[in-house]
Amino acid sequence: MTDIAADPPQAPEDATPPSEITRLGDLFSPVSIVFVILCLSGLGMGLAYVFGIPIAGQRLLEGQYYWIFIGLFTAAAFVALPATPRQRKLPLYDIAAAVAVIGISFWFAAHAWDILQAGWMNVPAGVVMWLLMLEVARRSGGLPFLLVVLVLGTYPLVADYFPGLLMGIPYSFERMIEAHVFRTEGMMGITTKIVAEIILGFLVFAGVLLATGAGQFFIDLANAGFGKYRGGPAKVSIVASGFFGSLSGSIFSNIAGTGSITIPTMKKVGYPPHYAGAIEACASTGGVVMPPVMGAIAFVMAITIGVDYATVMVAAILPSLLFYFGLMLQVDAYAARTGMKGGTEGDAPPLRSVLVRGWPYLSVLAFLIWGLLYMRWEYYAPWYACVLMIGLSFLNRATMMTPRRLFETARQIGILVTQTAAIILPIAFVVSALTITGVTGALTSGLVAMGGGNIYLIVFFGVLACFVMGMAGLAIVAYIFLAVTLAPAIIEVGGLNTIAVHFFIIYYAMLSVITPPVGAAAFLAATIAGAKPMKTSFTAMRLGVVIYFVPLFFLFQPALVLQGDLTPLIWVLPSIVVGIMVLSGGLEGWLLGAGRVRPILRIPMAAAGFAFCFPGLATTLVGGVVSAALAAWVWRDNRQARLAAT
Repeated sequence: MTDIAADPPQAPEDATPPSEITRLGDLFSPVSIVFVILCLSGLGMGLAYVFGIPIAGQRLLEGQYYWIFIGLFTAAAFVALPATPRQRKLPLYDIAAAVAVIGISFWFAAHAWDILQAGWMNVPAGVVMWLLMLEVARRSGGLPFLLVVLVLGTYPLVADYFPGLLMGIPYSFERMIEAHVFRTEGMMGITTKIVAEIILGFLVFAGVLLATGAGQFFIDLANAGFGKYRGGPAKVSIVASGFFGSLSGSIFSNIAGTGSITIPTMKKVGYPPHYAGAIEACASTGGVVMPPVMGAIAFVMAITIGVDYATVMVAAILPSLLFYFGLMLQVDAYAARTGMKGGTEGDAPPLRSVLVRGWPYLSVLAFLIWGLLYMRWEYYAPWYACVLMIGLSFLNRATMMTPRRLFETARQIGILVTQTAAIILPIAFVVSALTITGVTGALTSGLVAMGGGNIYLIVFFGVLACFVMGMAGLAIVAYIFLAVTLAPAIIEVGGLNTIAVHFFIIYYAMLSVITPPVGAAAFLAATIAGAKPMKTSFTAMRLGVVIYFVPLFFLFQPALVLQGDLTPLIWVLPSIVVGIMVLSGGLEGWLLGAGRVRPILRIPMAAAGFAFCFPGLATTLVGGVVSAALAAWVWRDNRQARLAAT
């Protein structure tokens, strides 16, 4: 990699999402030690529950484990996540909150059997737990997330006052707390299961990989492969962010982790600040749905529709590759159009030396994929992969698990689990409210009625709903809400593939992080790049154009998510690939293999490329003919220019 400043610019705290800010301080600070103790206790309980290891002579009941997990990691959230971004010390009220949440949770855990069999509850303690979880929601997702959880979570109190489709079964405050806190519709249900069982091992695996240096390895690997070519740093950013995002599952950690290295390097070779920030924002966003690990939202999807994780992972492959292919083409086109040159051999590490150093990471990832796809170990696979990674770390002195590195790894894992739990656990109130009031069925039928039974209108309303929900809160909140309201409507009217429909919702709910006016990921990348946020966000929209239309394609052609009959891929996939090439050439003004595109031809070329991509016979034929004609025109223009120059 080309040299960069010794201290790359970091995002100021007011530009960083709340869940990414901690006050743990130095590795062995008192706050850090307390945090690690809480997290290790929670991970130990998780390991015992997942593998059925007896505690005090008996296995943990589901309710017991859930409450212990909630207590320990919610307390860890109060220790690690400050009440305000600039708060550095641990105040007494956060200590009191941590003690209270542990005390109440362990009390509930002691009554887990009574809660299940006899409906035991304590409403005053339940109210305190509800309030503490709302504060965790504020600290993890900010005020907008708190408002989503609070407004939707208290909907049962006023459900009978709403007109038409929004009218639901009303609940008193006491009954609402009972459902939210003690029942499987709420905190004892799917949201806690997701974070405490299904994805816990994957978060531990990601923490072990990152702590042993996998993040830097993937940056070096991308640099070795692309650093010598024109626009090399941008291509390194794309590949590294794809790998890093798949491991961490966090868009914002990805931007902060890889962006602090790649953005200054991109600027140094000639990419404008807003363009460099937009590249990093797009690449980090796509990493969340990039196999093999992907983000928490993929696990939520697997549980919601009742399939194993391997099915979701396989379905994500082609859309992810198409997105990164389009992004790579655009940054290459910009580099070609502006005359950027490739680096020298000394600008990038030798691929052989990178592979020699990093083969353990690749081996562990291959083992994980084998465990998921072939052995069908599901959420046991990452635990086994962790053991393998720790064992392989002793082969290299630089990655060997010394006591200090073990503590550092435990803290890294704790941060990942705590941040994820702080986001997902409060969503239980939203799920509970939608379930107990019965409003989900009414909204589904309402969407069908609004669309007049027309699948295209329903999909249009669905796209709008995804954008609005994605902007109002977090993508995972939007997905959970729309998975129980929008997805059944689309499937009912169109008879479309279930996995394709749910991926469609995930993609469009996720797009809010790069789309104005919110664009949180683009804004964070812009801060690191020293660029204007809105300009960066609009540039990210253009660079990430593939991710805006590919969900529509696989919605109506499920072969693109490897579902159903795969025969259409024979002609659909090549047309999409070539169409993306033409579309990228029009958007960036440089067609791969032909050269510079006249300004007057850029919009027609982009439109022709999109038409060629669209998986319909008529549009593909028309788009293909027009694309071929425009490509020939561009090739002739550049040939004449070269002849004139000689």
